[in-house]
Order: sequence, then C-alpha cells, then structure tokens
Amino acid sequence: MEAAALKPHQSRYWLTPAPADPQEFATRVQAICDAYAAAPALRARGGHVVSCDEMTGIQALERAAPTLPMCSGAVERREFEYVRHGTQALIASFEVATGAVLPPSIGPTRTEADFAAHVERTLATDLTPSAEWVFVADQLDTHKSETLVRLVARACGITDDLGAKEKSGVLRSMATRAAFLSDPTHRIRFVYTPLHCSWLNQIELWFSILVRKLLRRASFTSVDDLRDRILAFVAYFNRTMAHPFKWTYRGRPLHA
Repeated sequence: MEAAALKPHQSRYWLTPAPADPQEFATRVQAICDAYAAAPALRARGGHVVSCDEMTGIQALERAAPTLPMCSGAVERREFEYVRHGTQALIASFEVATGAVLPPSIGPTRTEADFAAHVERTLATDLTPSAEWVFVADQLDTHKSETLVRLVARACGITDDLGAKEKSGVLRSMATRAAFLSDPTHRIRFVYTPLHCSWLNQIELWFSILVRKLLRRASFTSVDDLRDRILAFVAYFNRTMAHPFKWTYRGRPLHA
C-alpha cells in the first residue's frame, strides 16, 4: 500500500458532473486548459490570466482559551469553546503565470457590485491600455452581471448601446451578458468553468492553502482582526511561497 502511494484512511467529497450538453462541457473545459497553457506567453506580452472566485462565510472565531502547544507525548490542543465575532467574504484573484495573489477584496458581502469592484481593482494593478486580461471564473450570477458588463465595456472602450436588462441588447439576459463577457475579441474577457467544476479553477487550490496555513487553527478577536490577518497572509504568501501551480490536466476525460 505504501509502495502504491495509497491512503485508505483519507477521502474527500467529489461531484461527478452530468452535463446536459457533453460537447459544450468539453469545449468549456478545453478553453480553461488552453487559457492556463497560454498564461506564460500572455504574461510575456504584458497580459494576464487570473483565476478568481469568492470564499464566503469565513468566520471570525475566537477560542475561549489559548491553544496549548504540542509537547513531548502530547499533540497541540485547541480549545473547543469559541466566541463568534461575525463573518467576512473574500474575493481573490490568482495570477496563473506567476503564482501571486493580486490584491484581494474582503468585506461583509459578495454582491454584484462587490465582484465588479474587485475586478476593477484587479485591472488597476496594470494600467497599460493594451494589457490583455483573461479571468477564469465560475458561472455564478454575479460573474455575469449588468455591472460587470458595463465595467468591461468601459475599460475596453466599447461605446455601443448595451441595451436594457431583461429587455434588449447585450444586457437582455444572463446568456447574452455571458456571451459579451467571454467575447475573444475583447481585451478583457471571461472564461467560465462548467457547472460543478470548481476543481478547474486554480484559485480553489490557493483557498485550500489559506485554510490550512491560517484559518483552520487561528483565533480571531474580531472581523477586523480576521481581515488584517488574511491580508498579512496574502503578503507573506506572495513574498515567500508564490509560484505557478503545475497544471497537468489537459482536458482529457478523467475516466473512461
């Protein structure tokens, strides 16, 4: 078992996608893998491929008593009782070619306006007018919003009439907004993961690092303390640990 690198004591949840349109599913998966593969070359040309998503409901839990450190013959012991100080939502973007986390957004909500504001902050990290941006995101409604469409149109210098939400033009429906945001001719575009495929989004790998390195064992005195320590961890990660993830999946089926 050891030679085969099997770990029968470990398991994890898994959701097998059941796409309504297998061809569309395969096309979306391939587009994401292609974006990851092209990230270094795009970076060399001054562009960016970023993986972004939200991590919501992060609890600011304060342990009722200090953690007892491990010692000879005893494991670390964390106090079971805790005080709740509220929650925060984290919106983060991971630069695929460099492995760095771009300035995150942390606050009490993750609304349409919050996500668009985060994208605008991300774009502001490179004000080169011709810089290309490819955002990998899931299909959450806030990732296909009117606010986001208007932001991208403004940033790309698109002056065409966008229509009216639920009535006409680009803004008419979720599908028309998504088509606009994913238009390959735009300097700023989105590539959407298929439903139930968060594992295709590299920011999820970084979220797991954040949980293991900071959130799982920490004690926070307030939501401000939680926010400050997440920001400090991002700075520490970028300074000492940031590197591109080795993405080996190429869009082939995971099973026969």
